[in-house]
Amino acid sequence: MESLFHKPVMLKEVVDSLNCRPGGIYLDGTLGGGGHAYHILQKTAPDGVLIGIDADDDALVESRRRLEPFGNRKILVKGNFADIGEILADLNIKKVDGILLDLGVSSHQLETADRGFSFSLDALLDMRMDRRQSLNACDLVNTLSDKELERIIRKYGEEIMAGRIVRAISAKRKASPIKTTKELAAIVVQALPPQLKRKRIHPATKTFQALRIAVNNELLNLHRAINDGITVLNRGGKFSIISFHSLEDRIVKNLFRSWEKGCICPSDFPICVCDREPKLKVLTKKPTTPSNAELDANPKARSAKLRTAMKI
Repeated sequence: MESLFHKPVMLKEVVDSLNCRPGGIYLDGTLGGGGHAYHILQKTAPDGVLIGIDADDDALVESRRRLEPFGNRKILVKGNFADIGEILADLNIKKVDGILLDLGVSSHQLETADRGFSFSLDALLDMRMDRRQSLNACDLVNTLSDKELERIIRKYGEEIMAGRIVRAISAKRKASPIKTTKELAAIVVQALPPQLKRKRIHPATKTFQALRIAVNNELLNLHRAINDGITVLNRGGKFSIISFHSLEDRIVKNLFRSWEKGCICPSDFPICVCDREPKLKVLTKKPTTPSNAELDANPKARSAKLRTAMKI
């Protein structure tokens, strides 16, 4: 049973990585349409519990419908995965046996025009995961300084042409505000040299990625979710994260390794003075990637990387 709202990536690999078992408590911090959650609940029958978190109201509506057969074995919460600790405290749950974060933007979000995530659908620039939030992409594009906007596009989008793009944006917004996705995408395309317009991905992809990350504070939230998630994991519990671009994957890899090492004292210190103890064992020295069969069925999964660590 797969939802059109959400096609879960590396489904078998994810469920296996969490070592799902009956009676366990598992947290899906990026619930989406409930694709992974459905199979976690199946695997943990008859008495496993799934806590699902999502900031997107559309996702919660769909996952509530999809996970209805599991009754009170599911607990669905509107929120951000950065607040794992507070959410579990509110539920009076001290520890969980596994945590999953799927950092991809859902197909539903990309294909719903009024969400303003996609350069291929004309809509107001928005990109908010949580519509209660006031800041949106239109605000950033039209109010940030040239220097700050270039920093965001260069850092979060890893866009080498950030300077040219921002100069084009700056010239346009001086005349009138940039309000729509199509308008911004056209500005980016016109700013790039011809050879960069012929690449496989759309020329505006990196700029839109950068703005989405900035609007939703995604990288800082990921840091918080990993550090707090480790705290609420039972010993032997698994932490699995699917990333879709190098910035996210680098954060996951480095934080997992840091908590595997423990001590963060400089290498020239004769003894450890930080008293930071190892908390994880990294189980994926190299990330798990989708099989060829999955890529044939779902080409959007091509950039997915799954990393898993175990609480010690």
